[in-house]
Amino acid sequence: MNHYQTLQVNPKATQKEIKQAYRRLAKQFHPDSQTEAQGCSQIIALNAAYEVLKNSHSRRLYDREQLGYSNDFYACRQARNSAAQRHYKQQREAACSEINYLKWLQEVYLPIDSLIAKIIDPIETEIDRLAADPFDDSLMENFQDYLDTCNEYWQNAQQKLSSQPNPAQLAGVAVNLYYCLNHIGDGIKELEWFTLNYNDHYLHTGQEIFRIATKLHDQAQEKVAFVL
Repeated sequence: MNHYQTLQVNPKATQKEIKQAYRRLAKQFHPDSQTEAQGCSQIIALNAAYEVLKNSHSRRLYDREQLGYSNDFYACRQARNSAAQRHYKQQREAACSEINYLKWLQEVYLPIDSLIAKIIDPIETEIDRLAADPFDDSLMENFQDYLDTCNEYWQNAQQKLSSQPNPAQLAGVAVNLYYCLNHIGDGIKELEWFTLNYNDHYLHTGQEIFRIATKLHDQAQEKVAFVL
């Protein structure tokens, strides 16, 4: 079966319909409701299909492959990431000497610091609320709303970090913020997977990644205090 057949949706289905179909089937084949190994294999197939179809770009590439075209999505993504990193490094090196570090702190660091805190600080409370009954649709929807908000904050922080090259005096702070935001993005993704298939592995992994992000955030704050 192709990915659309696995998720039991039409190839012209909307992204919302694909997400709803995945959640419905993931709950149906969740190990807690299965007595045979078939449930495990179904979950694996569902995860593989949804990983491709949930993203509009990877979905377009997949559709092209179904029509007979070949396109290595992962190689393209790696090439784009490498090019972006080279561009960012060149931009930073060229402008470092001209940047006033106090201006960078005000316009880049402080907004990012605030956005990170809004993401990280509520995580334990939000998980505790959900823990009352993860299979309760209302509680799950509230947790998903929190993750959607986190995604917005995370994207804003990413844009802020790339908006200006960091000054040499604050290179260490910028590195901590960069890795902190990377971990936050990974943590959000793991928690989103949990909301879709109720697998505790994703919940625990997301929590652990958020703990690492918190440490990186603390280290960035310490380095700022040292510079000041």
